[in-house]
Amino acid sequence: MSIDLSNARWFKSTRCTAKRECVQVAHLAEGMVGVRDSKNPTGPALVFTPAEWDAFLSSL
Repeated sequence: MSIDLSNARWFKSTRCTAKRECVQVAHLAEGMVGVRDSKNPTGPALVFTPAEWDAFLSSL
């Protein structure tokens, strides 16, 4: 599956500061969720289905 991330609106937690290593998250089409490393914004991203993202959040 190929997901276009070029128009994704990435965000970080408000608890993340400039000196901290953080992840960025983007809500994508059809409920998909993208996750990437804030230190490497042009690098690869993981994309989760809604069910996978819900399972991840439930496990926290």
